[in-house]
Amino acid sequence: MNTKLLWVLCTCLLICTTSFTTIKNTTLLNDHSKNPHVLIYTKNGEGYVHKNIENSVKALKKLLDENQMTYDVSEDPNLFTEGNLRKYDLLIFSNTNNDVFDNDTQRQAFQKYIQNGGGFVGIHSASGSERSWPWFWAMLGGKFLRHSKFQRFNVVKIDPNHPSATPVPDYWEREDESYYLQELNPDIHVILATDLTSIDDPQAHEEYPANTFGKYFPVTWCHEFDGGYQWYTSLGHSPEDYDDPVFMNHILGGIQWVLKARTNP
Repeated sequence: MNTKLLWVLCTCLLICTTSFTTIKNTTLLNDHSKNPHVLIYTKNGEGYVHKNIENSVKALKKLLDENQMTYDVSEDPNLFTEGNLRKYDLLIFSNTNNDVFDNDTQRQAFQKYIQNGGGFVGIHSASGSERSWPWFWAMLGGKFLRHSKFQRFNVVKIDPNHPSATPVPDYWEREDESYYLQELNPDIHVILATDLTSIDDPQAHEEYPANTFGKYFPVTWCHEFDGGYQWYTSLGHSPEDYDDPVFMNHILGGIQWVLKARTNP
């Protein structure tokens, strides 16, 4: 083979290899630039089921649509397999309660999703989910204990700069249930808190939480736990809450924090 022909063949091979590499890298970039894909999960085990679920799902779908996110909605725990969960950037547990998995294989798939850097948002009674699973309590940030009667009370900002705090007033008057959680994970970053001086709840003043946190009790928080990223709010008992743009922007701020934390660990 003469030298000129050899040079031509080598040049062609180099061009083809470079072109293939460029196409391959573009494909990978497109995979990372897709819109976030979310699972809205509403499973309730035996026990109390909130009447807000239908409205919460409707509002969440609208919120995700407006922010260019795709989603699935389900109460089927069979979706919790390692392979299926890989397609979700975020799991939203919207008013789940009691046992939300049917077996330990599903629990292990969820746990592995979190450990692999998965995102989690919990709303209201999500803190009453999986009451016999300590890892879940630590992941969410605590375990539901009890709540006050439905009433007006005030919520204050602990971290006013957090994206889930910026949409709400500095002193936010809510008509809701004040949730009290136990087994609180000490690494939670508190964003909003109930002003207990505004609550009509003798048990809260005399027993727990009493002065555990002074005159406040955490309402909304975020943290990074076991490789994943979590945000939780205990607000949202009433179906009408999900028609409130301030409350929905509060949730949106939590979603955005989790997604940003996942992409910029």
